[in-house]
Amino acid sequence: MNQAVDEYGVIGHPVAHSWSPFIHGLFARETGQALVYRLYDVEPARFQPAVREFAARGGRGLNVTVPHKLAAAQLAHELTERARLAGAVNTLCFLADHTVGDNTDGAGLVCDLTANLGLEIRDRRILIAGAGGAARGVIAPLLGLEPRELVIGARALARAEELAQQFAALGPVRGSALAELPAEPFDLVINATSASLSLELPAIPNETIGAHTSCYDMAYSRSDTAFVRWARERGCARAEQGWGMLVEQAAESFCIWRGVRPETQTVRALLSERRAPPGT
Repeated sequence: MNQAVDEYGVIGHPVAHSWSPFIHGLFARETGQALVYRLYDVEPARFQPAVREFAARGGRGLNVTVPHKLAAAQLAHELTERARLAGAVNTLCFLADHTVGDNTDGAGLVCDLTANLGLEIRDRRILIAGAGGAARGVIAPLLGLEPRELVIGARALARAEELAQQFAALGPVRGSALAELPAEPFDLVINATSASLSLELPAIPNETIGAHTSCYDMAYSRSDTAFVRWARERGCARAEQGWGMLVEQAAESFCIWRGVRPETQTVRALLSERRAPPGT
């Protein structure tokens, strides 16, 4: 008799570009876990019914991506502490009688910035562009690394200030309109907007980039995102996409679901090979 295989997936809109099935497939093979992982492209109006249908047919867990992270926090019966702080969920775990929401984005970003890329965060000035679900998930973990200042930049000043106030007890954070940022470079600029998904550039002033600035796009693409190209044209020290964050947050989710933490170096190397343009 064939044993039922546990079902997982990623839900978002759009999700066709997602590498999560490839990543989790490698994790499953590495750790000897029997599971399937699929893409679920679901528009916002269908999000809650789609999640409930997935759970009702025995689905074990979902990763949640744009634009559903805030809605996922409302849907979960229980939130982990990091999901509660973020007010956003990127990992749903379906138990027998309730749904647990977690957020692994911050752990994934911090691991990629510090362990994989070797960046120093302590006593550095950081700008996060964006005040949505992606930004919410990484603010608390970044403040835990003791930056000198963390500025949340958004088009609307009120939205940035409101989000900064939610994290004010955790460290030196403030909100600013992107157009009103001081004309001086930051040590680290993180793009947490969804602009890269539509091949657009977030409205970050040129003056935020200097020769010593490291730039990081939480989005990812086979070719350079508009943000990465812009940062390099400004003469930044380095500009990276969120491939490493993608793998590290996935490993954290996998560990939550399966109780075993996969090794990520091999997966990151394979992703680098797969996304490289032909002939490189």
